[in-house]
Amino acid sequence: MFRKILIANRGEIAIRILRACRELGIQTVAVYSLADQNALHVQHADEIVEIGEAAPRESYLNIHRVLQAASATGAEAVHPGYGFLSENASFAEAVTAAGLAFIGPPASAIRAMGDKAESKIAMKAAGVPTVPGMEGLTETDDFTRAAGEIGYPVLVKAAAGGGGKGMRVVRSAQEMPEALESARREAIHAFGDDRLLIEKYIEHAHHVEIQVFGDQHGHLVHLFERECSVQRRHQKIIEESPSPLLTPALRQQMGEAAVKAAAAVGYYNAGTVEFILDPASGQFYFLEMNTRLQVEHPVTELVTGLDLAHWQIRVAAGERFPYQQAGLSQRGHALECRVYAEDPAGGFLPSTGLLLRFDMPQGPGIRVDSGFAAGQEVSHFYDPLLAKIITYGETREQARLRMLAALRQCVVHGVTTNIDFMQAVLAHEDFVNGKVHTRWVETSFAWQPAPATLEALVTAALATDANKPATATAASHESEPFSPWKSSNGFRN
Repeated sequence: MFRKILIANRGEIAIRILRACRELGIQTVAVYSLADQNALHVQHADEIVEIGEAAPRESYLNIHRVLQAASATGAEAVHPGYGFLSENASFAEAVTAAGLAFIGPPASAIRAMGDKAESKIAMKAAGVPTVPGMEGLTETDDFTRAAGEIGYPVLVKAAAGGGGKGMRVVRSAQEMPEALESARREAIHAFGDDRLLIEKYIEHAHHVEIQVFGDQHGHLVHLFERECSVQRRHQKIIEESPSPLLTPALRQQMGEAAVKAAAAVGYYNAGTVEFILDPASGQFYFLEMNTRLQVEHPVTELVTGLDLAHWQIRVAAGERFPYQQAGLSQRGHALECRVYAEDPAGGFLPSTGLLLRFDMPQGPGIRVDSGFAAGQEVSHFYDPLLAKIITYGETREQARLRMLAALRQCVVHGVTTNIDFMQAVLAHEDFVNGKVHTRWVETSFAWQPAPATLEALVTAALATDANKPATATAASHESEPFSPWKSSNGFRN
């Protein structure tokens, strides 16, 4: 087993890995940017190394500085978490070239699955169902011709992309030129690669992903599915396991396809094979593979009883994964809600500022993974994820009601959050009945924040007045000496 691990990340995933290392008796090294000097992951690690300015390219994406930190502290392995360098094949190669263990899949698998066009070709060759489409197109006329053959609507998306960036739905030939231009522009900005591919767009699709896990001795299994259809801007907000849509037969088919996909690229460690599921036909199609630990991995941990962060480290150290497919099962139901500092009523734009208060729920069947505490700054430099709230129940309804109760316990002051929005989603009959698709938030869910009550406005006004400096209060008394509203003697009307 490793004696010391460097965590090349920040936020809640860094805290998650730090906790796993501590439970395994492993020393930890945290790297941080100048913007994260007071971050929780810095406070929790055994050793810390500052690696650059706030901008990710100057710190968390700087391979040279991360490896310098590992060398200086004597770390034996590097865990990339998710995001940043986690799916960078060059980083994985650099880690192993430096004589360190990379806690993740081989660089060859990251590279094979990182290119959406190439991975789709590989999946076709492996017999994994893929969405009808075409790769390698460059000219607008070629895309328009392909769309006519496939049938509108179609999806153009970045070949090197992920996270919903460089993706556009096209419903007619007239829309194609503008869609291609905007998708290319976004793709080059996000990934430095403007190549696009085209495929059939499936209306009302469900996003179902399969967790796979393998060791370095050739043993590979799946750990069942996660339903991830509640999304905004092609990015997930709420995830759950099991999916309310899957039958046992379909679950088995998708699990076997996921293992086949992972085996085709020589995969080991934790990974996720994502599928689009057409509820009308029951047909599923390969979407992409995320070659890392997913944000939503806790729901799988709760329904399988396995600690994925522990096993990531153990198989990277050469241990065998001891569980056979026939001995694995799901028990109960788990839900995860991502608490973001963002404004759902304002197009889900990020919200930044100082966390004046940050109270997360507690209680039986509630887990909270977070990288924040009151008094810390939510910066515009990084993803605005504040916390993940995960609830577990014997049934889906119990997990759902527990989540609603947990969200009501949340108190976050200083930034706008999506907490009220998620409560409304969980209470909607479409979610209750498992009929939410990937564009449901955009097309079928009209939501506005509840207006402030009179009681809230009066309370805020009184609190504001009570907190005024003494000099300001004295000045106001001079101009309005008999106003009861300027008095602090407990006057009531």
